[in-house]
Amino acid sequence: MSLTIALAGNPNSGKTTLFNVLTGLKQYVGNWAGVTVEKKEGFYRNNKDIKFIDLPGIYSMSSYSPEEVIARDVLLGKKGEIPDVIINVVDATNIERNLYLSLQLSELGLPMVIALNMYDQVEKNGDAIDIRELERRCHCPVVPISALHNRNIKELIDTAELRVHQNNNALPIGEYPPELEDALEKFAQLAKLENHPKKRWYTSKLLENDRQALSDLSLSAKQKEAVLELREKVEEAFDDDGEGIIINARYDYVTDLVADTYKSGIVGLTTSQKIDKVVTNRVLAIPIFILLMSAIYYIAISVVGGPVTDWVNEVLIAEIIQDNVRTWMEGARVAPWLTSLVVDGIIAGVGAPLGFLPQILTLFVLLAVLEDIGYMSRIAFILDRIFRRFGLSGKSFIPILLGTGCAVPGIMGTRTIANENDRRLTIMVAHFLPCSAKSSIIALFAGAVLATWWFAPLAYFSGILAVVITGVILKKFKAFRGESTPFVMELPSYHVPLVKNIIRSSFDRTKAFVVKAGTVIMLVVVALWFLQNITITGQFADFSESGADSILSSFGKAVAPLFAPLGFGNWIATVASFAGIAAKEVVVSTMGILSGVGELAETDPTALSLAASLFTPVSGLAFVIFNQLNTPCVACIAAYKSELADKKWISFALVYQAVFAYAISFLIFQFGTVLFEGTPFNMWTALALAVLALLIFLLVRPTPKDSTQHASLPEEEALVM
Repeated sequence: MSLTIALAGNPNSGKTTLFNVLTGLKQYVGNWAGVTVEKKEGFYRNNKDIKFIDLPGIYSMSSYSPEEVIARDVLLGKKGEIPDVIINVVDATNIERNLYLSLQLSELGLPMVIALNMYDQVEKNGDAIDIRELERRCHCPVVPISALHNRNIKELIDTAELRVHQNNNALPIGEYPPELEDALEKFAQLAKLENHPKKRWYTSKLLENDRQALSDLSLSAKQKEAVLELREKVEEAFDDDGEGIIINARYDYVTDLVADTYKSGIVGLTTSQKIDKVVTNRVLAIPIFILLMSAIYYIAISVVGGPVTDWVNEVLIAEIIQDNVRTWMEGARVAPWLTSLVVDGIIAGVGAPLGFLPQILTLFVLLAVLEDIGYMSRIAFILDRIFRRFGLSGKSFIPILLGTGCAVPGIMGTRTIANENDRRLTIMVAHFLPCSAKSSIIALFAGAVLATWWFAPLAYFSGILAVVITGVILKKFKAFRGESTPFVMELPSYHVPLVKNIIRSSFDRTKAFVVKAGTVIMLVVVALWFLQNITITGQFADFSESGADSILSSFGKAVAPLFAPLGFGNWIATVASFAGIAAKEVVVSTMGILSGVGELAETDPTALSLAASLFTPVSGLAFVIFNQLNTPCVACIAAYKSELADKKWISFALVYQAVFAYAISFLIFQFGTVLFEGTPFNMWTALALAVLALLIFLLVRPTPKDSTQHASLPEEEALVM
């Protein structure tokens, strides 16, 4: 017998962890038809007849966000088959907040089982939950589990199967005051719902004036008028709107339910609450965040990056691998062009970014530790204060935070932002923080040009600053204006990080970095090698003087003057920046391929030496910031196509990013050379002052007043002032 089980619960309740435990690797990820909300399905690893649907994490069954709409549509059968049973995943350490959703799920009339997740943490805290009383009051089985430690998972599935076989539909959990119960019964009579299996759901929605529910019921004009009159009478009697009446009734019931079933064994503040009084303190939160991130980059760049990365780049790749492969191929009398392609092209190009793998792996491990102990959610909470102060959505930082691994999932993560203007804005800035690919560029310049570890955290915090600046500027334009959506999230309790979680997270991110090096980057470096070794007349160049008049150098020299005001008006830096559009790791790969060009080949042909010879600290900083903020890689552009779904929006995003990156890098180089290199005030400095003045004006100018209708950019020729 086949069985379909829907997993429903709040964000951070452990629902996705449970889904992964149940399905293993047998998961299917896509989008729900017509929307961009992610759809996850998978089959039980112990029984292929049981299918799981991982619903989006939600706090309620209203219709304020795409996630809520999808969840209710699935459970109401509007997205295909109706699930046979609901497993409601409840965070047992935060039961009061989670049971609010349980009340609404029970109103749907489907068989339901409550999975009390993280129950081991409840026991560890010395708390107690009266399971039997909770079952009695919730009218459904309650199974304490730990998805993280694979505890009671089989019992949970057995209980869900039994629930279906017994054909026991859920009874509404909420028992409201008599006056409200009477009002809901009158709504049922007016809408002919007395015997409807979802009677409590629809009567509550009629009181809430839920338009989607009204549409589902197909009421006659006379019934709609009667429902409206009754709603007005009820709202007058309770001195509140219909939605507020239901919300208050649910919370009152949940409060009483928790008081009767949950006994805390902790007197005073918990350990997590004591820690949060310090790390989320309004004064100390930001300094602590800066210190933590700086420490992480210090360990990755200086402690590991110094001896380990230098050895990998200069000894393992350059001497051991390249020299031995070259010697073997020359001894085998392989054609010189093929030897150069393999050694100077593929190995040098792919090896250049992989040479910084020790630093990137260290960074991934340390970030995974922060994520697993629960600090990353605190960062979102901390930066929410800053973001909202500048008119950005509080939900924006979660996708941006995801972008530190790869900007593509960060762009996909904007689907949780209900406000379309905020969502577009977040998509445009999701790549501003350094991802793993940009981390290799930062590592290269931190070691070769600036020779200091603090350059890495400077780039990280510059990304956050760029997000804020962009948000402030664009929120002043009509196409991006509007109230930001509220940001609500659970702060999980701190816990000791699990080694397996850290290994899995670090491995997944590192694997993606290495796979890209072996596929996309290899294809690009082969193309670059050919362009570098073929002259504009179509002849192979003399390898000892490669680059003199190659196609690549000719293109770079033609475009290089455009970047001269930014401090890197040489053809190699120009080519590297353009090549980075394919994948940001290719910026480092280009340095690896071109390190054998000219006189440098006679001394130390490595990407590190090439970077050190081409850049000063100021121009190096301008180069890195430009590549960090500039147009993202093709994978991100493909994600733009999926998420923005309009050529004008995509074009605007790419143009804005390029102009913004150019302007910021221009300011860094022009003012940096005057302040730190003694360059006299000149025409470029005056132009930089004008650009700075324009930037300040865009930041401080008051937001123009307009109507509440917000035009979208594709309907206009330009941003409306």
